[in-house]
Amino acid sequence: MTIPVWLTIALPLAGATILLLGGRRTNGWGHLLGTAASLGSFVVGAMLFSDMLGRDAEHRTVHEALFSWVPVAGLQVDFGLHLDQLSMCFVLLITGVGSLIHIYSIGYMAEDPERRRFFAYLNLFLSAMLLLVLADNYLGLYVGWEGVGLASYLLIGFWQHKPSAATAAKKAFVVNRVGDIGLAIALMVMFAYIGSISFEGVFAAAPDVGEGVLTAIGLLLLLAACGKSAQVPLQSWLGDAMEGPTPVSALIHAATMVTAGVYLIVRSGPVFDLAPNAQLGVVIVGAVTLLFGAIVGCAKDDIKKALAASTMSQIGYMVLAAGLGPAGYAFAIMHLLTHGFFKAGLFLGAGSVMHGMNDEVNMRRYGGLRKALPITFATFGLGYLAIIGVPPLAGFFSKDGIIEAALGAGGVKGYILGGAAILGAGITAFYMTRVMLMTFFGEKRWVSEASEATAGQLVAHPHESPKVMTWPMILLAVGSVGSGAAFAIGGTLEHWLEPVVGTHEIHHVAPVWVVTTVILAVVAVGIVIAYRMYGTREIPVEVPAGSALTGAARRDLYGDALNEELFMRPGQLVAKGLVEIDDEVVDGAGTGLAALVSRSSGRLRLAETGYARSYALTMLVGAFLVVGAILAVQLW
Repeated sequence: MTIPVWLTIALPLAGATILLLGGRRTNGWGHLLGTAASLGSFVVGAMLFSDMLGRDAEHRTVHEALFSWVPVAGLQVDFGLHLDQLSMCFVLLITGVGSLIHIYSIGYMAEDPERRRFFAYLNLFLSAMLLLVLADNYLGLYVGWEGVGLASYLLIGFWQHKPSAATAAKKAFVVNRVGDIGLAIALMVMFAYIGSISFEGVFAAAPDVGEGVLTAIGLLLLLAACGKSAQVPLQSWLGDAMEGPTPVSALIHAATMVTAGVYLIVRSGPVFDLAPNAQLGVVIVGAVTLLFGAIVGCAKDDIKKALAASTMSQIGYMVLAAGLGPAGYAFAIMHLLTHGFFKAGLFLGAGSVMHGMNDEVNMRRYGGLRKALPITFATFGLGYLAIIGVPPLAGFFSKDGIIEAALGAGGVKGYILGGAAILGAGITAFYMTRVMLMTFFGEKRWVSEASEATAGQLVAHPHESPKVMTWPMILLAVGSVGSGAAFAIGGTLEHWLEPVVGTHEIHHVAPVWVVTTVILAVVAVGIVIAYRMYGTREIPVEVPAGSALTGAARRDLYGDALNEELFMRPGQLVAKGLVEIDDEVVDGAGTGLAALVSRSSGRLRLAETGYARSYALTMLVGAFLVVGAILAVQLW
């Protein structure tokens, strides 16, 4: 029996519907239903994957046209789903990692009175992301795109009683709307110049469309990707999004949302391959963002914000690879998948640390936690080794592949992109080692008794998280260790994706072992510098005065200030000017006309005296004027 693809979306969507409409009557078992819906979607995805493996590579694509959606004369759009090798990678990542986050959330949100609503939003998030990656046209993708934006707004602001959470949710929503405008206009351009918004129709017509149109489409899609994947210049929302519960951070950063932009670029490969200027824009954004996020991560004391900056940087690697065309598509997806394991594990590990430390996020108040939280330490440590690219863990295979592809871009461009990627690897090693040392090593900067506390010290009783939280962390740690080798050895993932993204070829500027040695040497330098700064010195509880660069990194390299100066303040001036125009011109014209009528009527009202002799005199004068006018005309 053939399993319908739509079932993967329907199960979490049904879970969200039941939990939201059922209200408080579902409080007792809502978290179990939400988790079951996610697990059910993963089982369906696994069965579809098994069925796909049983067919030849040329016949693995499944297409389902569910109903006629937009049946108008000039635009015929069916609501259809398209499952191929690329979307299958995302289905398994979204439902697999998403289900582990659901299970973890059972323990993490156990004391929250609104836990049922939280699981409803998680289910909504999964169903929207699944629609995004399974739609067979850009309009269906856009619906999932907006659904992800809505779900992220609801989850980031879940604790809306906190002003910071409400503000962060609005910020994420507004910044993402800027990117969404790019996607909406891209759809309009496709319809205007191609007459279709389906993937099949757009890609088939792309070779016959002018390069200028394809470049415009590509840049608009890049703008959309920048918003959803927190790439420069639309990156400012990501750090503030940490105001949501930690499982939300794991879901946004590992399995959903920020990966959507990478999917959009890779899925639109036939457009970008024919628009080199748009491709150049993609690699520039990726290279700038991977360094931007890495530098910001070096100065963050909030453990979640340090990991958020890391996500920004790692997504930058993926965007850079996607901008390299067929040479980088497979590595972009490989790093996306491996990142899904180790970044989810790192965020859940951070949540476990917070769980044992009274929800404290400041790493300057941690220290020496490896003995108190042994499972968290081990799983977080494996995620750390994976993200910095220590062989043979997952990040080593995917990140090194991106760096080799960047170097292979050729000429000065290749050396610039490859150099940026290698430098980013070194900075990643520095800030992640800093996180490990400040959290798990050194002297403890907390006390168990309030009477022993000094200024700035935290009073806590750190303890390991319950099994419902640690088992998902363990499984993600296993993925952090082995997924890279499973994808890379023998070119497994490259061959799997080849029917969708094309033949994978890299121009090697040097033997692979030479590039690998250089990368590992740079990573080692980053580790050593971090150890000398944070492993051999006492870490002050209060933030010390730093250099200008440190201060800039703590302020996210002034991203918010730049947005205020370039967009917010000019926008306020424009809005103020429009208000003045409305008050003085639009309203002024209306009020002026009303005043004129009022004054005129006042003047005319003076003629209404009520005396018969006045009216008779007026009639007599009028009659003389009329007779005089008639005589004048005749004489003339």
